[in-house]
Amino acid sequence: MSNHCTLTACIAEAQPLRYTPAGLPALDLRLEHESLQREAGSERQVKASVKAIAFGTLAERLARQALGSSWTFQGFLAMGRGGKGLVFHIQDIQQN
Repeated sequence: MSNHCTLTACIAEAQPLRYTPAGLPALDLRLEHESLQREAGSERQVKASVKAIAFGTLAERLARQALGSSWTFQGFLAMGRGGKGLVFHIQDIQQN
């Protein structure tokens, strides 16, 4: 099975950088995506707001980026804390 996602989005919100109990930097974000996608033979406007998280040096790097900046994010999806909704775990970024 595979759980790999790539999403082009902008950083809509970033919480202050925090540290896990093990001392690992962590950053909670909200990403916003907007595009035209082809579905059932026609184009459709797609908008999505996605909860995301990054850890380690990637979290530190993202914490320094401007809100509204556009990136291509790669990572995987997992259940959020307490089993509430999906969270996109960011593993790599490239600026657009």
